[in-house]
Amino acid sequence: MNTLREAVQSYLALRRGLGFKLLLAGNALQEFVTFMEKRRAVHITLRRALQWAQQPKHAQLATWAARLGYVRGFAQYYSAIDPHTEIPPCALMPYRPRRAKPYLYSSAEVEALLQAALTLSGGMGLRPWTYYCFLGLLSVSGLRLGEALDLKREDVDLNEGIVMVRGKFGKIRMVPLHASTRQVLADYVTRRERFLAGRSALHLFVSSTLNPLDRTDVYRTFHALSRQIGLRSPTATHGPRLHDFRHRYATETLLQWYRNGEDVERRLPLLSAYLGHVHPSDTYWYLSLCPELMGLAAKLLEHHWENPS
Repeated sequence: MNTLREAVQSYLALRRGLGFKLLLAGNALQEFVTFMEKRRAVHITLRRALQWAQQPKHAQLATWAARLGYVRGFAQYYSAIDPHTEIPPCALMPYRPRRAKPYLYSSAEVEALLQAALTLSGGMGLRPWTYYCFLGLLSVSGLRLGEALDLKREDVDLNEGIVMVRGKFGKIRMVPLHASTRQVLADYVTRRERFLAGRSALHLFVSSTLNPLDRTDVYRTFHALSRQIGLRSPTATHGPRLHDFRHRYATETLLQWYRNGEDVERRLPLLSAYLGHVHPSDTYWYLSLCPELMGLAAKLLEHHWENPS
């Protein structure tokens, strides 16, 4: 292996083979290699890494930190090939991005979105039902947007009421469905088969061209529906997100457990597995999102103090 570019290709192939997509990192590292080649730099040094990372000059610290992180990961790999490699330390340009504050949909708002979806046109009659079912599934399953978009028809077992979800890092989990959700999916599948008329389509949710739903089109449609029902103003650039359906599912589950007197701490790993979280701490974060949840948790703690077992 003679060049940095060859090393980058090998590094990306290795990481992607482990399940990492590295879309942003892959493009960034190619840019880094070009940067190094233009300066005829042979070894990765802290000075060169910082020069490249701190571009563009007026970018936010989060952008610089992310770019330096891409180099750090590659430098760790490349140090086995070139012992002169300097690995940027984690303490250099540290940054922890803030989590977006989630919007907790009410049941009425979810229902309004679903009813608005049924007013959509196009798709030879299938599009309204596609979005009705797609948005409904997001609201009751806790799936990530990408997971729902990637669902294949064969991933849904309507007889058993189970959906096979391909999550992050190539992990697969089985998600059970409520009987009512299973019925909605079954109705959609019937309409889908009628629309296909013998043609084949791999994905569960399809467009009029039989391709999987396009992420950009999904965002555009969701924003239009949100404005239609008043969740967003006509000129708003920010507002409730599709990912907030996942937050709603997690908080509603936790609320139900608290109200039913369940041992939430013991059951929380089940929710983590259901949501596909790698670390239970990612699930604990939901406890701080809802005032009612915090209140119930505080009451439970007070009860424990007053009645220690």
